[in-house]
Amino acid sequence: MRVSRVSAGLFLTDLDSALNTSVLTSRNVTLIINASGLEDISYPQLDGLQVLHIPVQDQPHAPLREYFDLVTERINQNQTGATLVHCTAGRSRSSALIMAYLMRSQGLSLRRAHQLVLEQRPFIRPNAGFWRQLIDLERTLFGRNTVRMARTPGGVLPEALEDSDAAAVHCLNV
Repeated sequence: MRVSRVSAGLFLTDLDSALNTSVLTSRNVTLIINASGLEDISYPQLDGLQVLHIPVQDQPHAPLREYFDLVTERINQNQTGATLVHCTAGRSRSSALIMAYLMRSQGLSLRRAHQLVLEQRPFIRPNAGFWRQLIDLERTLFGRNTVRMARTPGGVLPEALEDSDAAAVHCLNV
């Protein structure tokens, strides 16, 4: 479960897997999106491999939203092979970027984008700040929200809404 296929040509993983030549070649990866916050990474030297660095730490105040458009654009431009998005563990930054991509490029609601990524990688857990940024993106894109942040005994967590007018019905599996 180290490398998760989110959709055709789009993979989500951790840093170690992103450094593995066989992982990259077996999936025809031509674009790596590095959301680990680390820039001095030595990826395998493969012909045509491009790397996009997203210099954001896994902190709730980190401005991940500043990269939503760029990441979507680069994934859409990568027509020669697959895209692999990673952070350190493949749980927070990378999953949030992929959910933003799915909303922007595929027109999915945040709730559906989360469900899709969660089905492929059951242990994703974007931090609360990234959730807020994704909620803001959803409202900007679609004029409504399918997720809201709510106080729970486990802290502030995202809750799925039945529809834009419904009360929160359950916590998302984060």
